[in-house]
Amino acid sequence: MTNEPANRRDENALWSIFGYLISGLLFWGGAGWAADHFLETNYLTLVGLLVGAGGALYLIWLRFGRE
Repeated sequence: MTNEPANRRDENALWSIFGYLISGLLFWGGAGWAADHFLETNYLTLVGLLVGAGGALYLIWLRFGRE
């Protein structure tokens, strides 16, 4: 039973990491897709996805990597 709070904390951390990654990809990928749509280009979706993944990894490092 003493290990249960640590398991819960680890599970919450994994869900937080998953949420950061998905939200970064969806937000910045969507912004890139919208920019592609309005500017009639073909590469900004990829740029948005890369920015979103990079930003999410940076936020994950800030929150969990320095502990």
